[in-house]
Amino acid sequence: MAEKVAKVGVEREVGFLYFVDKDGDISRSVMARGDKKGGKTTKVAKVGVEKESGYLYFVDKKGDISRAIMSRGGTKKKTPKKAVKKTVAKTVKKAVKSVAKKECAKKGCKKTAKNCTKKCKRK
Repeated sequence: MAEKVAKVGVEREVGFLYFVDKDGDISRSVMARGDKKGGKTTKVAKVGVEKESGYLYFVDKKGDISRAIMSRGGTKKKTPKKAVKKTVAKTVKKAVKSVAKKECAKKGCKKTAKNCTKKCKRK
């Protein structure tokens, strides 16, 4: 839930977006509607609230400044190192096998790398 930081009591007008700016004051701008673009910001009340990181500051229904803890989109999933090593090892084995098959084909051997004799590989 949100906690009140400062009691200001700003009265809102229709068609404006009210927010807490960088300086910790309440500002407003004209809302963008359809083809109309939003207007420039104007300060409504100077409060000077010091913002802490990890909180979302906003103007509540009563016109006071409140804050709520920012919710981040969950935790990032980490792949275990063992699984990464296994997948890398599998891809390396596949690459080695395909290279061995190609080498036998280049030397004129008709057999695959598994069935090829040691003498053929030495040539």
